[in-house]
Amino acid sequence: MQIPIVHLPHPETFSRAECVRNPVRYFAILSMQRSGSGWFETLLNSHVNISSNGEIFSVLDRRRNASSIIKTLDKLYNLDWFTSASKNECSAAVGFKWMLNQGLMEHHKDIVEYFNARGVSAIFLFRRNLLRRMVSVLSNSYDRHAKLLNGTHKSHVHSAEEAETLSKYKPTINSKLLIADLKEMEIMAARALEYFNSTRHIVLYYEDLVKNRTKLKDAQEFLGLPFIELTSRQVKIHKGLLSDHIENWDDVNKTLTGTEYENFLQADY
Repeated sequence: MQIPIVHLPHPETFSRAECVRNPVRYFAILSMQRSGSGWFETLLNSHVNISSNGEIFSVLDRRRNASSIIKTLDKLYNLDWFTSASKNECSAAVGFKWMLNQGLMEHHKDIVEYFNARGVSAIFLFRRNLLRRMVSVLSNSYDRHAKLLNGTHKSHVHSAEEAETLSKYKPTINSKLLIADLKEMEIMAARALEYFNSTRHIVLYYEDLVKNRTKLKDAQEFLGLPFIELTSRQVKIHKGLLSDHIENWDDVNKTLTGTEYENFLQADY
């Protein structure tokens, strides 16, 4: 049987009014922290027909077990979930972003079954350069405590001044564990793709989206939406050479040179 990919939700909390016969597509952005998913989601939400509702499973109670996950998904896909991204009655695509470590891997069998039964499309978003991701993770973790921007922590910024302030911190990377940590990230991404192989899905890479905006057209086509130019106010924090952003660059450079991860040392966009 063909999986339905268009739906006619009947929200309990409001009337879809004149849009009651407007079909809606369901999606989920599957990613890892600091892989560009926040930026990608702001781009999607600049589309008049897309509502992407953030990391709804960052809240532990919503992912405590498979039934709580499914209950949460049902509420969101029925349009009864309200965030600043909600476009209510005239949404044509509704979804959210789901980090791999937020119950997605542990309960993958139930989630795949749900996605296939409900026609949820998965958008995988990964970073090719896992060393850059590591720098971003460590820097963001540091700022949770340091709060470099006037005593507040920001995971994403909207000005060059804020980006410059955050980029001044240079993390020290454990070079002894570096290769094992990079391998672990690779394995997790590969396992997620394997688990969700039977779902309707697309795989996107952050670096490709940065370099080639036509990839954003692919995402819109995948969601069956009219193509428009997507925009985001987010400003990149760690620009330029990686050597400018790692405290123990010489150790890291020496550790990765001559390995399968040597290309991570180079500028990639």
